[in-house]
Amino acid sequence: MGLREDLERFREVGEERREDLESFIRYGDLSGSDTDHIQIPIKVVDLPEFEYDRLDRGGVGQGDGGTPDVGQPVGQPQPGDGDGDEEGDDGEPGEEGGEHGYYEMDPEEFAEELDEKLGLDLEPKGKEVIEEVEGDFTDVTRTGPNSTLDFERLFKQGLKRKLATDFDEEFVREAMKVAGETPQSVFQWCRERNILVSLAWIESEWDEIEAEEREKWDSFAEMESNVERTTAVQRIRRKGLREVPFRRDDERYRHPEIEEKKQKNVVVVNIRDVSGSMRETKRELVERTFTPLDWYLQGKYDNAKFVYIAHDADAWAVEREEFFGIRSGGGTRISSAYELAKEILEEQYPWSEWNRYVFAAGDSENSSNDTTEKVIPLMREIPANRHAYVETQPGGTAINATHAEEVEDAFSEDGDVVVARVSGPEDVTDAIYEILQPASSKASTASPAGSS
Repeated sequence: MGLREDLERFREVGEERREDLESFIRYGDLSGSDTDHIQIPIKVVDLPEFEYDRLDRGGVGQGDGGTPDVGQPVGQPQPGDGDGDEEGDDGEPGEEGGEHGYYEMDPEEFAEELDEKLGLDLEPKGKEVIEEVEGDFTDVTRTGPNSTLDFERLFKQGLKRKLATDFDEEFVREAMKVAGETPQSVFQWCRERNILVSLAWIESEWDEIEAEEREKWDSFAEMESNVERTTAVQRIRRKGLREVPFRRDDERYRHPEIEEKKQKNVVVVNIRDVSGSMRETKRELVERTFTPLDWYLQGKYDNAKFVYIAHDADAWAVEREEFFGIRSGGGTRISSAYELAKEILEEQYPWSEWNRYVFAAGDSENSSNDTTEKVIPLMREIPANRHAYVETQPGGTAINATHAEEVEDAFSEDGDVVVARVSGPEDVTDAIYEILQPASSKASTASPAGSS
């Protein structure tokens, strides 16, 4: 393989790893990974290396003693060369097993890969404030250490004041040379022309005018027609800025903005039907769907807790290790699981402090009227970010399996309730996408990116 092909191969590695991830979710052995370390089998990728082009044109080679013989091709295997051991192995097959490649990722990385693969964009909402941290220096206060003085703001305020109060002193002095005028009349004339000079300044400068200059102009009109008036900006450009009137009231000190760092808490309630009708194939589909959901949400939230509830006609809490293996011979009453879930959530995971996900799975078989009379009202009474029911019916829905359809009809306008159907491993990633997609896009019938 040439260098160009190797580079192209590396560009495809990321996509291949995501393909491996999807294949693992659908068909892999999920029991080999725990909730903290997930091992994804991957194809072994050979690293690129330089290789001479073996053209049959002769050339310089390697002869006896390191001296090349004329016409000996470069890189061609010579007698005695091979992949054998030092004793001169004849190429017989070895007895050692080959290496199988695994890519180990934590739940956070798993969530990122699944986002990329399925086009998800779940943004967890924080509940509990765990600490306050100093952010950027964007706030200002009237007091503080000198090192945090916002000098730029202080200078701008002083400059604004100078521009607002500055006046053309030379122009006013010329007005003071108009015949017959007094300090008061000059001050009044300045006010009419919005010249911001004080009477005190005029009076202090009045005696500085030479006597022979008192009658220089016959009127203000004559003076204005002969003397050019300049703006504050023109004077600053001409003479520079010698002083800026700073005031203590203008002082502001930069202060770091206090940011609340919130812990993202989530509790995931997994409910599974363990009645007699839930045979091995159905149980496996539940495990294949719920396990990646657990990994994904654990990777998305800072603090993730999981509750596992098994039920037949009655419900009981179990540990994760038991959850996927239990089988009962009893009947089915799904509402018993929601009654227990409601009790646990209210006592241990209040809605004001926890994000909640309630996932249930089974073959959609339920006791008569239990879905409409009890399950659906209970689902409405349990606030959650997302309710989901996963129907596992290999080969299609049975005649008496109506629970999923009844839930779907009852919550057809509610984007936070999802019904997914898994009839085989190939449906798992689509089901995960349906469960985790944003509520706003729930109505879309588009398949997740890369699904088949």
